[in-house]
Amino acid sequence: MTGVTSGPMRQPDRGLVIALHCSGAGAAQWRQLGAALASGFTLRAPEHYGTPSTGPWTGEHAFNLADEAARTIALIDDSKEETIHLVGHSYGGGVALRVAMERPDRVASLSLYEPSAFHLLANLGVDGEAARAEIVGVMRACAEGVVTGDLRRAAAHFVNYWNGPGAWNELKDDVRAGLIRWLPKAVLDFRALLSEPTPLFAYRSFSFPVLVMRGEHAPNPTRLIADALWSVLTRVRAVTFAGAGHMGPLTHASAVNAAIIDHIVSATARCKQAA
Repeated sequence: MTGVTSGPMRQPDRGLVIALHCSGAGAAQWRQLGAALASGFTLRAPEHYGTPSTGPWTGEHAFNLADEAARTIALIDDSKEETIHLVGHSYGGGVALRVAMERPDRVASLSLYEPSAFHLLANLGVDGEAARAEIVGVMRACAEGVVTGDLRRAAAHFVNYWNGPGAWNELKDDVRAGLIRWLPKAVLDFRALLSEPTPLFAYRSFSFPVLVMRGEHAPNPTRLIADALWSVLTRVRAVTFAGAGHMGPLTHASAVNAAIIDHIVSATARCKQAA
């Protein structure tokens, strides 16, 4: 599945759900979420640069999260829906945070699963600095693969870091080929996430409810980021999924999607009460 996905036929009093996928994935990541959404909600899953439907980054200037967020912001600006819910996983979560900062008045709820907002790590003490160094190491491995042309090895390193040792070998050949083609974009994603200027305290301004999820076995960087967001957000619900890791939206899709939908439905009900 590429480009934009749609859920069931919507009713005008429900709202628009915009779901942003993780690095190396695509709109198909949210297929089950779209199928599980109640009648009346519409799902849109815009794909990031580096996917076949969107194409490579233009190279006009140094890439940043604002560039990635622009597509979703345009979707929001063009929408006539009064109720808009943002969902993001990993890199998609980092992009969703940027979108929410730029259009806070249009967001009814935000659901994040281990957002890779790596820019926050530098201000999280000794543990944060160590986690940042860990992520920079993964970025450098990807960059070396681009420079040397050994994209396969770099892609395998990326996949095994986020999914666990041996995960690369378990992928189908066509999936591995797609990740190898996508790998150069990974370097841009890492850089954009690490260089995002928004400070942690700025997220305290969010007036809408935020669901921040992580897996029981989350890597240290995204575990620290989730914990930091839990501590600073004023209207936050924290959920940890037993047995899940960073790829919980895929490995534990039913449980994660149920939590997202519950959050969206609750936020929609509150919006109606306030109207």
